[in-house]
Amino acid sequence: MDLKNTLTASIQIYKPISLVWKIWNEPEHIAKWNAPSDEWVNEKIENNLIEGGGFLYVMAKKDGSERFDFRGTYTEIIEHERLAYTLDDDRKSLITFTGNNPVTLTEIFEPVASLDLTMQQEFCQSGLNQLKAYAEQLI
Repeated sequence: MDLKNTLTASIQIYKPISLVWKIWNEPEHIAKWNAPSDEWVNEKIENNLIEGGGFLYVMAKKDGSERFDFRGTYTEIIEHERLAYTLDDDRKSLITFTGNNPVTLTEIFEPVASLDLTMQQEFCQSGLNQLKAYAEQLI
């Protein structure tokens, strides 16, 4: 996968890899963590986890001031190791999962060129922080 001008966010999650993979990929779990803060919600989540399959997360601020679709197609899936996808605007991302309790989850992504890079980095890192908090409170 050829990524250009990337940003990276990473976390360590103190749970087994099988649980982290499940939380990352299953819509009922995604709905619980996929937001950078409490002011955001997921209005719709679809995830067809196969190579060539797609995903759609419709995200919105609770006050209605912002809304966007995050949609892409999986280009590589190696269970418990990595996911690669291409977004509808042709930007690419790679997610890696290394280790087992703790799992290091790293997201490398091509940012939107016209948007503030620091804001995009913080948005992504905040989402991963929410994932960690959700995962680690599960039994």
